[in-house]
Amino acid sequence: MFASETKVRVRYAETDQMGVVYHSNFFLYYEVSRAESIRQLGFTYADVEKMGVIMPVVEVQSKFLRPALYDDLLTIKTVLKELPVHHKIEFHHEVYNEKKELLATGRIILYFMEAKTMKRTTTPGELLKKLQPYFS
Repeated sequence: MFASETKVRVRYAETDQMGVVYHSNFFLYYEVSRAESIRQLGFTYADVEKMGVIMPVVEVQSKFLRPALYDDLLTIKTVLKELPVHHKIEFHHEVYNEKKELLATGRIILYFMEAKTMKRTTTPGELLKKLQPYFS
């Protein structure tokens, strides 16, 4: 299992009139955390694209348990429960506030696709090598 954490401070523009984070902003938090988790492995999305692979989102789920509020410092935990050996990678997210209360959970599936043909492909070898030690 590979896990990482990213912190994000809730900005005023992400909230509604009540100071509560608008639900769709959680998907942005998930994306920030996914990008940072890949960065912790030594890659960026741009690096993966240079390998000729793009990673479109194909499925998104989220469950909202408690509100996130303006100026909260959120911790987004991102977990890969399975080694992505085929054409997809599945990220699991948990969002916590500073009181360590679970605010939301998310599950995002992305496909690895050849940029030129838009056909599904397998996990880029370099990325797979970096992930394998977490699943031994």
